[in-house]
Amino acid sequence: MPNLLPVSALASGASSLSRRLLLKFLSAGAAMTAATGCSAKSASEARAKAIFPIRHTEAEWRKLLTRDQFYILREEGTERPGSSPLLAEHRAGTFVCAADDNPLFTSKTKFESGTGWPSFWQPIKGSVGTTRDTSFGVVRTEVHCAQCGGHLGHVFDDGPPPTGLRYCMNGDALKFRPA
Repeated sequence: MPNLLPVSALASGASSLSRRLLLKFLSAGAAMTAATGCSAKSASEARAKAIFPIRHTEAEWRKLLTRDQFYILREEGTERPGSSPLLAEHRAGTFVCAADDNPLFTSKTKFESGTGWPSFWQPIKGSVGTTRDTSFGVVRTEVHCAQCGGHLGHVFDDGPPPTGLRYCMNGDALKFRPA
């Protein structure tokens, strides 16, 4: 069973919500998206225009990555909170991109955010890029690998010192390399 949280999980997991409330919620989200001119693929569209040093066709990526990795890195998916074994990873080492082994974060910058995803207060210099993400009518900052463009997660401004940032990453987008 994959750790992924597809949009359909919202509808199927909403047994306590009435059908009418769920439809109102979905309609409001669609209206916000239309009013702001946002699309569900805004970050990926912006990234698609960029040229990254490591490039593969979709078929090649599918061969190189697991199904879960492909969903997150290439389709901007999200894994279920609390599902990543990397949440409990506390050894010294480096977290690298699961697609290309690009070093992204050192274990010294990892912290327990309580969000259910591996979180870091700073990436390794030059290892990641960011894109303005306006999907679902919400403005966020999407984080991607600077080498392959793979979606890693998002960065928020509610992290600890010294940066005040929280790089909230999908564990399936990362691999851990012990020191």
